[in-house]
Amino acid sequence: MSFTQPSTTLTHQGALAMLAAATAKAEEIGQPQCIVVVDASGELIAEVRMTGAKFLSRKSARAKARTAASISGPSANIPEGFRPLIGMATGGEVTGLPGGLPIMIDGALVGGIGVGSGSGEQDIAVAEAALNAVGAAV
Repeated sequence: MSFTQPSTTLTHQGALAMLAAATAKAEEIGQPQCIVVVDASGELIAEVRMTGAKFLSRKSARAKARTAASISGPSANIPEGFRPLIGMATGGEVTGLPGGLPIMIDGALVGGIGVGSGSGEQDIAVAEAALNAVGAAV
């Protein structure tokens, strides 16, 4: 029986590269965003609120990132009927809003990214640009 296992960890350099790519995409589409990167346990690694982004979107971006890391899938995968209940049960820590994606590198979950302040489609496009920057699965 083994009591340890090897793991892959997202570094702060990786998180910063993700923020750079995400902000560049947000600027390209003309939509300032709040962008949050968390590790696989949901702890914050890096975040930015771009000039002009909605300040309350920082909170939803964090919930999107933590949700994606927690379920190893897009935040929008939370079933519609459960979204209000799970949001209340977790004090807003879990959301079904689009814009949260898991960060999967070489098949390993290393974190989550959450983007908020635009439409769901804009949030996802910005998150995908960040994933591409570090070679994560999209």
